Amino acid sequence: MLLLEPGLRRDLWQAVGEVIENYVESVSTDRVAPPLDPDRLRSLLARFDFNSPTEPREAIEFAARNLRDHQVHVPHPRYFGMFNPAPATMGILGDALAAAFNPQLAVWSHNPFAVEVERHLVRAFAGKFGCDPDGVEGTLCAGGMEANHTAVLTALTRAYPRFTEEGVRSLDAEPVLYVTRESHDSFKKAARLCGLGTRAAVPVPTDRAGRMDPAALHDLIRRDRAEGRNPFMVVATIGTTAGGFVDPLEAIVDIAARAGLWCHTDAAWGGAAALVPELRHLVRGIERADSVTFDAHKWFSVPMGAGIYFTRHAGLLEKTFRVGDSYMPRDARHLDVTDPYAASMQWSRRFIGLKIFLPLAAAGWSGYEETIRHMTAMGALMKDKLEGSGWELVNESPLPLACFFDATRPDGRSAEYLQAVCDRVLASGQAWISMPRILGGQPALRACICNYRTEPGDIEFLVSVLDQARRAVAT
Repeated sequence: MLLLEPGLRRDLWQAVGEVIENYVESVSTDRVAPPLDPDRLRSLLARFDFNSPTEPREAIEFAARNLRDHQVHVPHPRYFGMFNPAPATMGILGDALAAAFNPQLAVWSHNPFAVEVERHLVRAFAGKFGCDPDGVEGTLCAGGMEANHTAVLTALTRAYPRFTEEGVRSLDAEPVLYVTRESHDSFKKAARLCGLGTRAAVPVPTDRAGRMDPAALHDLIRRDRAEGRNPFMVVATIGTTAGGFVDPLEAIVDIAARAGLWCHTDAAWGGAAALVPELRHLVRGIERADSVTFDAHKWFSVPMGAGIYFTRHAGLLEKTFRVGDSYMPRDARHLDVTDPYAASMQWSRRFIGLKIFLPLAAAGWSGYEETIRHMTAMGALMKDKLEGSGWELVNESPLPLACFFDATRPDGRSAEYLQAVCDRVLASGQAWISMPRILGGQPALRACICNYRTEPGDIEFLVSVLDQARRAVAT
């Protein structure tokens, strides 16, 4: 009942392949966002009480049909959303292969190829960020949350050698780490999960462009130390989630080094700028950071989820994560290898790296450079078209992300008006945008280019839908 017979398996592989190919070819004709109806979905699922089997083909058709009808289609070229990509074809195939072979990445000896692929990828990306590949170690993880959590744990372990054994009880002063209000909230969650509490994540003031103020950071470190707290970490972001702001990394690294703080760079999205010569200056200084987060499932167009964490401090990951393991296989104990479970947060996990390795092998760095350059160009076009239609930009970002309000109306900055426009756009199903608050709480509409399939016609369509929503709200 689980393996199924060979003929049926071949039919099902073909059926799934046809579903995927049809979706890839025609997703641009679908609504971007579905109507939201939990009662309908629960009614559809109610017939599956699992007391009797369903025909395999019928079950697949049910899943495919409802995935298509009931999700925000992030591969859609008019999804202007939260860094969720249209996945690269080779990435989809890599995920399928990983599911079929089902390698277990807890220990090196169970799948040497998979573990070495991921080690190779960590070194390759570190090299692109300007680090010495021979001097870094890292891990692949579910996404930026896990990578940033790993960063806080490694910073704590380095600052407090007794932390891994005795936890927060061993800390002789209140630890604090520095972020900004524009930083990803995963650092607050990481502080909570580490037992520090969210208040340990101290917000540093930003300048008018949403970037961390180095002088304010310096003053906060001095203040906190004078008041008996123990600063141990600062986070610089390359491309914040809401506004696309880029912190002044070189200045932050300098301050962290002088103060003896761990400097982590959250380059989950914007780190891909390192691949494009004209954008490379945005990550200048990243090679001196103590650790880096990069999400391949964002601007690198890899299927969800695929995070990468690496650090320049060799041996620290194992010191942070290794625990008793008397039952684990020791087949490779005489080899120069590290078991992933001993140097990462997860234990048993899937082969994340294959869906990064295959598209990178097929496209090369040059292919990704061209793709990211295209998305950046679409972002510049989007900003021009928005301003030409009476929408005023709020954010200053070199990345393809626009936050904007309606400059044609007296109430064009108000949260009520902007939310009404956003709701109209989403209800139309023709595009997906959002409405965050940035720069101290200012509401704004937000559109981001995160899809290599987005073309000028999609930009024109977005502006048209926004203008229609503006007129509808006005009446």
